[in-house]
Amino acid sequence: MKKKLVWMTVLIFGLAVMLASCAGMKTKPSADNWKDPAIALEEFMVPQYDGYWYYGGKVKPTQGKAGAHGAPLPMTFLFTIENSNPYPILLEGFQFTVGFDYEFDVVTVNNQDAFWIPAGKTDQIRATTLITVQSARLSLLVTGGYKLKAKKWSAWQALERWWKGVPEATVPVHIIEGAFSFSADGVSKVIPYKALIPTS
Repeated sequence: MKKKLVWMTVLIFGLAVMLASCAGMKTKPSADNWKDPAIALEEFMVPQYDGYWYYGGKVKPTQGKAGAHGAPLPMTFLFTIENSNPYPILLEGFQFTVGFDYEFDVVTVNNQDAFWIPAGKTDQIRATTLITVQSARLSLLVTGGYKLKAKKWSAWQALERWWKGVPEATVPVHIIEGAFSFSADGVSKVIPYKALIPTS
């Protein structure tokens, strides 16, 4: 009777240890239990504004060398990423294209910095890019000519509209062709993303 009691005690203790260790085991990432992280554009801003200006290569500057130069337009995008998985995930990088007035794409952002997002947590990442009047003008002349013609705008009219309107939120800004690359212990996923920042 005593032997039976001892064996029962050992069996119960062993079972309790096994259950406790199973409960403490972390969930291993797999294609079956993966949940796509939720991506949202939290904030868009122009962190520094120096107005709208441009001078050609024949204009002598007060300082420095002559050349075709235009005002910069920096843009910052703050994204919130929610990881609802029971394990951490790695944001390996992301890219997206920025455009104005719904149809004019002006720059592609490509960021290969890696960020770990803990299990069940939300994190934020910031992406900053910059275009100039000259770079946007060249892009317009190459890819946006027929769109300008359809709107009856010159390149200069569009550029002035954007440099004055984007900082004041009177010109719509869009994100298209977004791709956020995530991984977790051998499981990889690319999440497409797009967003529209309407006018105020």
